[in-house]
Amino acid sequence: MHHFNYKNGRLHCEGVDLHEIADTVGTPVYVYSSATLRRHAKVIAGAFDGMDCLIAYSVKANGNLAVLKTLAAEGCGADVVSGGELQKALVAGIPASKIVFSGVGKTREEMALGLREGIHQFNVESGAELEVLSEVATSMGKVAPITLRVNPDVAAGGHPNISTGKAGDKFGVPWDDAPALYERIKTLPGVKAVGVDVHIGSQIGDLGPMRAAFEKTIGLVKSLRAAGHDLTRIDLGGGLGIPYKASDNPAPPSDYAQMIREVTEGLGLQVVLEPGRVIAGNAGVMITEALYHKPAPDRTFLIIDAGMNDLMRPALYQAHHDIVPLSEPSADKPMVEYDVVGPICESTDKFATKRHMPEVEPGARIAFMSSGAYGAVLSSQYNARPLVAEVLVDDAQYAIVRRRPSFDEMIALEQTPDWLS
Repeated sequence: MHHFNYKNGRLHCEGVDLHEIADTVGTPVYVYSSATLRRHAKVIAGAFDGMDCLIAYSVKANGNLAVLKTLAAEGCGADVVSGGELQKALVAGIPASKIVFSGVGKTREEMALGLREGIHQFNVESGAELEVLSEVATSMGKVAPITLRVNPDVAAGGHPNISTGKAGDKFGVPWDDAPALYERIKTLPGVKAVGVDVHIGSQIGDLGPMRAAFEKTIGLVKSLRAAGHDLTRIDLGGGLGIPYKASDNPAPPSDYAQMIREVTEGLGLQVVLEPGRVIAGNAGVMITEALYHKPAPDRTFLIIDAGMNDLMRPALYQAHHDIVPLSEPSADKPMVEYDVVGPICESTDKFATKRHMPEVEPGARIAFMSSGAYGAVLSSQYNARPLVAEVLVDDAQYAIVRRRPSFDEMIALEQTPDWLS
């Protein structure tokens, strides 16, 4: 569910006309709905009501500070994969005790930051990382609470590039290595095993692979407990899918929660979850303006002012986003087939191929739906284009929560050497 609807023929986010935002801020621009963010956070929390459950929102999905503050107010923790994300979560008011640190390439400096702040846990991804974390924690007189992320060799995800639980993926420790690594933890200073972590992918609509991975991981927890490890947590990652188009029918959070209740029942484990897309995805749209029609022998290109530097998902994953006009089309509006493309000098700068949609005239505005996750957070200044602006709506008010930089700001970090002056 989301809060983007037509009112009097104009697309609104909650009580705000999106044309007004485009007039004021310009395009392209991301617009987020506070009501949708809050509702999704409440739905996830409500599904796990009565369980010992830490909902650690995945900051990589959408790390805008205003979004993080909105979710912090709903009681969310944070799953972070860099020192920068950790600091953003803290600035947003998320307590360190609700932050888990994931990622395969933590530096010593990032480890030290997490230890100083007293985060909930480190999700350790390799034996080498384990040894370094032990060294860093010992040098600081700290003990790092850790889970090992295990790779259960279970495939899942809406695209091969977002599947993370197969044997060939870079994530997690090989399944057969896990028992020996937990034994190694016993001998290392500065680290304490508190649980097991597993995460198999993203945009998962079928709970079957998740259940298979979770049951396999629960079996590991039981065997490790039998071997004398005092494990009190299980981190089940994120990955629950959202509907990007009408035909999508991913499992709802209620079914997801019921499956996890069944898998973990009677074990006395705190469940850590890392939802991202399911909270932020449908809470955002990207608004863009049509520039030109460009006829070709077998198609018509609709060229827009947003590029793959603003929304990378179609180029990275061949991802689908519904595209709707900001001005509601009349019933007799002609339907046209377009290749929707941007201005970037790359053939992959394509948002849709042969998309059947109401005719779009140059100057008209359209919205890419379900862009709240992995949208602005992946944007860049490729082709010397400014970072896309972001706006947060709350009922009838809105605010710019990341402004578009000026050219001078874009080049402020660059300098020429003396010999070129």
